[in-house]
This record gives sequence, structure tokens and C-alpha cells, in this order.
Amino acid sequence: MTRFSLFSALPLAAAAFWTGSAAGSEELSFSQVERGRYLATASDCIGCHTDFENGAEPYAGGRGLETPFGVIYSPNLTFDDETGLGRWTRDDFYRAMNEGIDREGNHLYPAFPYPYFTLMPRQDTDAIYDYLSTLEPVHKEKPENELPFPFNLRQAILGWNTLFFEEREFVSDPEMSDEWNRGRYLVDGPAHCGACHTGKNFAGADVDEEYLRGGVLENWLAPNIRGGENGGLDDWSQAEIVQFLRTGRNDHTAALQRMGEVVVLSTQKLANSDLEAIADYLKTLDDDPREIQPSQDSAVMEAGEAIFFDSCAACHAVDGTGAPGLFAPLDGSNKVNSEDPTTVIRVILEGTQAVATDAHPGPLAMPAYDWKLDDGQIADVATYIRNAWTNSAPAVDAGTVEDLREYLSED
Repeated sequence: MTRFSLFSALPLAAAAFWTGSAAGSEELSFSQVERGRYLATASDCIGCHTDFENGAEPYAGGRGLETPFGVIYSPNLTFDDETGLGRWTRDDFYRAMNEGIDREGNHLYPAFPYPYFTLMPRQDTDAIYDYLSTLEPVHKEKPENELPFPFNLRQAILGWNTLFFEEREFVSDPEMSDEWNRGRYLVDGPAHCGACHTGKNFAGADVDEEYLRGGVLENWLAPNIRGGENGGLDDWSQAEIVQFLRTGRNDHTAALQRMGEVVVLSTQKLANSDLEAIADYLKTLDDDPREIQPSQDSAVMEAGEAIFFDSCAACHAVDGTGAPGLFAPLDGSNKVNSEDPTTVIRVILEGTQAVATDAHPGPLAMPAYDWKLDDGQIADVATYIRNAWTNSAPAVDAGTVEDLREYLSED
């Protein structure tokens, strides 16, 4: 079997990045370090391993990652001897990436996406290790995880791995193009898109049948990103997928919250050839036709329509088409049409802001309506939006809004 390496993903001008290995050498070549930097960027390592909220140093860890089982704090990836990777070898690092086991033999929680990184070949993980070794070491202790019993027992991960983890290699499909295989490798490996965009089971493991069909993370819906027939990105062209990953915006939507971070920290920095490969792969993923019973309550639709005209139509237009590049269209939106209304409700409650990227340094914002609309009104307008024009999605009830409002007030 052969592995597909990200090495072939970069332009030919960068071919020097992909020759040889620094393992066992006394000095690191510039190309090896740059290769590792690119791979770390593609993997968005900095996103989880930097405590942005408290202004901590990049890669020094300490960011609290919310899971359904509690909060897990990311470790320090700088080469500090006491609190980071200073005593780790390349073998130790590869074992963590490939098997989810640390230097001391402890099983890592799958909040660290080793079930995806296991696809990465040794030369890729060695390059990331070599890049991290060049960062200024930071002495930073990791907070204790906030996990109840029995999730605080590392031994429990052994059972999780037995049930849900497979150490595996990436195998190219010889019937598909090099670009398609590169895209699949990026999506399933370094970029670990399924960590957010694939539905999970009771134990937090991917459900194969829900591959890239959307999932809920930290009370945000990561939408369906299958780009073939009936997929969430069915009406997006390959160029529009690339535009979104490069700039954080296109005529369909803008990048928000965690996806906004991914664009800012990772995808906007990748080579166009890699973004095109991702788009090429996603556009081949068909989905099943949606069979959703829309709201039939005329009173709810009338009430929601009145609220929409009063509070939403000025930006999103009476017909839900929005303003391309400024205000997202609601008609046909994969977030709006999702079976799970979490993101729609949350955006109405809290408002939101599109991230500032290199291409679009001026962020766009939507105001919060939690102060203006009660739970019933938000349910009504959400139901209207999800069933007006060409949209069709389940109705939203006031209890769902109440639960999310309460959660957000405690956060």
C-alpha cells in the first residue's frame, strides 16, 4: 500500500520542501522547517494549542476545548523540557500523531484528532516536529482537564480506541485523479474536516453514515459540506468553495466562529492547488435526498413573517436573497435548511461577526436579538426563515430556544 503525502500538494517551486528527511540530522534545513510549518498550518495546530482568550504565546497550549463530556485543555507544543515537547523524540511525536499515545505511554483524548492524523505519513509528522522544534520554548503548565468520572480516567480511552479507532494508512484510489486523491487526503487527514462536520455517536466518535453531513460542536452546527447532488454545498461551484476557504466569504455565506478561525489560521494560508483539490474532492460527494416535513402552521408562519419584515428584511431582503458579499442569502442556505436549527437560533440570539481575513480585513456583523425577541418570537421567525421561499426544514419550538438561551447565559 502507498500513502498519499501532502508533499505533492505544493507547487513545483516548492519541490525542495519535499525531498529527504531531517530525522537523525544535526541541523535542520530551511526547506524541512518550512515544510513542517506548512503542514502545521494545514492541520491548524495553532488553533487548538494557543490560548487566544488569555493572550498566551502561540503553540503554548492551555486552550479549553469544550466536549460533551467536559473541558479538555490542550498541551504545550513548544520544546520546553518541563511543560512541552522538549524531551520528545520524533518517534514519540509520530506515535502521538499516529496512535494517540504520548511519550509516557498515556492514551490521549480523541479531542486531539489522532483518528485523522493517523493517515499522515511519517515524513509529514517528522516535518511538523522539526518545525515545532524551532519555536521559542515557552514554560507553561497545562490546566487540569475538567472531566467527571469515569471520563477523567485515561484507561477508558483504551476501550474507546478498541471500539472506534483504527490505525491506518492513506491509500490513493488509482481510478481517481491525483488532485482528487490529494483533496481526500487533506480533508480526511491534516485538515480533519470530519472532526466538526461529521455526526458523532454517544461516545463522540464519527458515525460513518454521517460523513461530512454536519455535526454540532460547542453548540454550533457545522453544516453539511458534501458538494455533490443533494449535498449541503450542492449549489456551490468549485471556485466558490475555494473562494470561501481563501477569503472567508462568498456569495453564499461568511465564515463564522470556529470555521472563521480555521480560515484565518489555516486555509487562507494554503496553496491554491490544495484548496482546489479540496473543492474537487468535496464536489464528488453526493448525498441522499432530504425528506423533511416543513411547518404547516399558518399562524406561526404569519407571525414569523411579520418579525422577519420588521427585523431582518432590511439586510437579508424580502425574498431572502441578501446582498452578495455583504449579507448572506437565507434562501437556499445549508445552515438555514439543516435539520438541526442550532446555528440559526444562536445567530438570532447572540448575533455574530464574520472574521477579518487578508482578503476582507473589514469584518461584517449582525446584531443580537436576545434582548428584543422572546423565545416564542425567535422560534416563529426561525421557523419562517426555514420554510419561506425555496427553504424546507423542521419547525423550531420555543423550548429549544429557551434551552439554548439558558445555556448561553451560563457560558
